[in-house]
Amino acid sequence: MNFELKSLTLSQAAATPCDALVVLWPEQPAAGTDSGPLAELVRREADAAHWEKGLAKLWASHGQAVVKAARLVLVRAGDGSPASVRKAVAAALGSLKAPGVKKVVLSLAALPYKAGVVQAALTAAADATYAYTTTKSKATGRSLQHVLVGVVSATEAQAEFKQASAVVAGVELAKEWANRPGNHATPTMLADVARKLGKSPRIKTEVLGPREVAKLGMGAFMAVAQGSEEPLRFIVLQYHGAAKTQAPVVLVGKGITFDTGGISLKPAPEMDEMKFDMGGAASVLGVFAALAEAQPAVNVVGLIPSCENMPDGRAIKPGDVVTSMSGQTIEILNTDAEGRLILCDALTYAKRFKPQAVIDIATLTGACVIALGGVRSGLFATDDALAAALAQAGDAALDPCWRLPLDDEYAEGLKSNFADMGNVAGRQAGAVTAAKFLQKFVGDAPWAHLDIAGTAWKSGAAKGATGRPVGLLMQYLAQLAQAPAPAALPKATRKVAAKGSRSGAGAG
Repeated sequence: MNFELKSLTLSQAAATPCDALVVLWPEQPAAGTDSGPLAELVRREADAAHWEKGLAKLWASHGQAVVKAARLVLVRAGDGSPASVRKAVAAALGSLKAPGVKKVVLSLAALPYKAGVVQAALTAAADATYAYTTTKSKATGRSLQHVLVGVVSATEAQAEFKQASAVVAGVELAKEWANRPGNHATPTMLADVARKLGKSPRIKTEVLGPREVAKLGMGAFMAVAQGSEEPLRFIVLQYHGAAKTQAPVVLVGKGITFDTGGISLKPAPEMDEMKFDMGGAASVLGVFAALAEAQPAVNVVGLIPSCENMPDGRAIKPGDVVTSMSGQTIEILNTDAEGRLILCDALTYAKRFKPQAVIDIATLTGACVIALGGVRSGLFATDDALAAALAQAGDAALDPCWRLPLDDEYAEGLKSNFADMGNVAGRQAGAVTAAKFLQKFVGDAPWAHLDIAGTAWKSGAAKGATGRPVGLLMQYLAQLAQAPAPAALPKATRKVAAKGSRSGAGAG
């Protein structure tokens, strides 16, 4: 999708040739909204009975003399907040999927200026017109190619527009790879995507295979991968946007490219949706695609342990005990709780970067879906400031999360008679006990875990990846880039981190 930002009054928008002109009209238009023929038409129609009252309600017409657009669409934008704008744009652009609609002018000129409105408009427009085509033989894709966003002051909105455009690019990459079937999105293919991202400014990529992972002692990760013919890949991405002395944020994305459940085999219905079990990995790749465009002043590391979870003769069995990279041993009580096994080794690896924060993102537990549904991602954190920053970022990006507890008592069920811990702790509070398992592998840095099992994709008629939480993470990183720089690492510590980075350069 090609987005363009321009200063346009309503009258100027009316004079712009395009296939469709979409005008957002709030309950209280901004002071100074011009009073030309288009504005007069909108005001007249806003009071007419045939334009239904209520947020995101549409009025459409062809061949209006007051505009050069082939089609005019008016949409009620409620209070003009980012949340209202998102719903309004989604409704309007969703009505413009005809093959001949290639260029749309989206007028926000009547809206009072509010931070987040431009980003809400862009992300909603991209989402409403997204079409997956990769594995379709006669795919036409989306016909809409160009959206010109008209605002009162392009200068005032430029920074937000740049950030929003980057987020759209990241979300669409995340959607693309999460939507691909398992045979079109193997660990090797994800590594190839990462290598392409590594050609972008300020980004470096390293891909480790089975031999390197074995040398690191990632016994939990290797145990999950051993039942598949597809070789595992451990992907390390680094974005350098700030001084080398600034500690990075480490993002860890679960990359199970297909999850059968292993020997603890999943039920057949809807198992196809387990191609989405690499939604965390897809979101990390999406963040790096967005970083390549936005270029914020932060340092970010992305770690993606990627493999399949399959049930062949070499697969791990319930009761097996494996040794993680940390040295801690794990009794495999359920092979369908595999995501935490690959993540725990990646979390141990993350320590070598001496991060200022570690955030893992995973489609981890069905329990989180039961708790929060598809509205909010589950958030767990060892640090209140990090939790607050992520919650604030999620609200601002319209990609919300909700904090859940990490009381020590929840870890009691992880005790094992045959290893340092089991990999599951029963049905009660399953999302929390999964987080408590991961916490055992976290170092001293502030840590957060985002369980996106309910938000990474939609089922039913709208089946497909959402690209979440790319928006939340990019908002968090943008806020971090604008904050005062944290204290530099001691020189000796910096050397250790650099050396380390070169050397390793249902239930889940």
